[in-house]
Amino acid sequence: MKYRKLGKPNFDISEVSLRTRQLGSKWRDPFDEIDVQNTLAASYDTDVNFFDTADIYQDDHSNRYC
Repeated sequence: MKYRKLGKPNFDISEVSLRTRQLGSKWRDPFDEIDVQNTLAASYDTDVNFFDTADIYQDDHSNRYC
């Protein structure tokens, strides 16, 4: 994984991010915790440390898991 420096604190962030808008389900499907765990595990295994999340994604479910 390649990383870049972010801001004055010089955090190393991965060039690849995980967007969590649909984390845990497909559009209009029920939230699936197992799917979330598998997706996050794959991200961690590939050293992704940059996650795009917000409290409005999946009614805050994806935000709570990240």
